[in-house]
Amino acid sequence: MTDRLRLRASFDDVAELYDRVRPGYPAEIIAELAASTGIQAGTRILEIGCGTGQLTVPLVEFGAEVTAVELGPHLAAIASAKTRAEILVADFDSWAGPRERFDLVVSATAFHWLDPDTRLARIADLLRPGGALATIDTYHVFGGTEAFFATAQRAIYPRWLPDVDPAEPRPRAEQIRYNRDLERGGLFGPIAFHRRTWDAGYSTAGYLDLLRTYSATLGLPPRTRHGFLHDIGTLIDTRHDGRITKRYLTELRIAPCAK
Repeated sequence: MTDRLRLRASFDDVAELYDRVRPGYPAEIIAELAASTGIQAGTRILEIGCGTGQLTVPLVEFGAEVTAVELGPHLAAIASAKTRAEILVADFDSWAGPRERFDLVVSATAFHWLDPDTRLARIADLLRPGGALATIDTYHVFGGTEAFFATAQRAIYPRWLPDVDPAEPRPRAEQIRYNRDLERGGLFGPIAFHRRTWDAGYSTAGYLDLLRTYSATLGLPPRTRHGFLHDIGTLIDTRHDGRITKRYLTELRIAPCAK
């Protein structure tokens, strides 16, 4: 099993924690998604990788008819309990899909887990003429309690996660490049980009719980994970009075189907 397949399945092991601590998406981004794609009552939407329903719930509130495909059965069960959307436990990379096509396909914080060689063609085949693909990505950017993140990157991450370069600065929001991979192969495009930068505050316990839902942490051996989380918690408690702020950049990409 490749790292991609192993890590994307690991979120299901912490489904309840994921639901409790993972942030949703800015209201402005959701409103832009609805306005730009014309979501209304009866719009047929396929959501790929719905997790515990962070985006599914607001999509259904617009009146859309949402079908969501989720790899993890525990994640899917939590999403199903929140909304009337149809939640299917399936691997999108091999999912056959229905005969009736969708108006819109969305994937929030999940598109990068799909097979890069087949995902765009599979999505295009599921869209009606004139349909669109929308993806949402979340980036961790410079800002918030920057002294904490600088110390953690310099002194803690390299100790427990040796692939992290302590000299590589955390990017500022304006340095995040506009990724045009949706246009690969000519099936979609041109892409419209919409971005929102925002901050979230965390207690020590809250931030450690958040880290426990990240793929980089989930992929660590148990003893390494324990040491990493211990050092992060100690840093927050001893130097930042038990509370930090983290800055996020949320990016919405919308691309019409060219087929």
